[in-house]
Amino acid sequence: MYCLSHARPMTEGEKLFRGIQKTSVIDFPKILAAVLFVGGCNFRCPFCYNASLVEKKSPVVPMEEVFDFLHRRRRILDGVCISGGEPTLAPFLTDFLRQVKAMGYLVKLDTNGYRPEVLEGLFRAGLVDYIAMDVKNSPQKYTATCGVSHLDLRRIKDSIELVKSAGVPYEFRTTLSTELVDMADIEGIAAFVGKGRVYALQAVNPAQVTLSGRVFTPPPLQSIKEMSQALAATFQEVVIRAR
Repeated sequence: MYCLSHARPMTEGEKLFRGIQKTSVIDFPKILAAVLFVGGCNFRCPFCYNASLVEKKSPVVPMEEVFDFLHRRRRILDGVCISGGEPTLAPFLTDFLRQVKAMGYLVKLDTNGYRPEVLEGLFRAGLVDYIAMDVKNSPQKYTATCGVSHLDLRRIKDSIELVKSAGVPYEFRTTLSTELVDMADIEGIAAFVGKGRVYALQAVNPAQVTLSGRVFTPPPLQSIKEMSQALAATFQEVVIRAR
């Protein structure tokens, strides 16, 4: 089991992205965007299929290459999505987003929510236009689902409240697999998160190689629909992303 205390921000020599998707129509709702991937993560979710990013094995993308690309695509793209890995670990994130915003791009951030102090700073600086925060599971299963030995759920809860009060569009989301999440967990998630705007339920991809090497099974679509109904009383909109 991964020890969360071993996680650390990147060093100066790691101030690089480790992947770029030049065009996406699905990552940033209603926005044509590029997706930039940060390497490294403070979680070790067993169902994660971005092992090369989490373990920082993906080739680096020089920062000058990233900026050159963004300058060239300003008339085509409207937004930039920062994903990972876990972006809030990157020491360059705030400065980078300031430059991206100065170029006229909208910014979406994907996060696991374990660094609320970073999120608060980004919100205060007006550097995020949309945020997607993963809620891994019900509180009782959170540590196991994150693949860590210890977890401070207060940090997750603080981030949830920050996201809901930040004044920008947001979604919470959970990856579903029959091995990890059941209806009781969905009810536990609803109680833990409280009322909100958008919740997304996304089925795990059984075809991808996972960080743990295990194969995870997506729930039947009917089960996902029942889970969405359980969340409908708490959230204004529930989105299903099934494969």
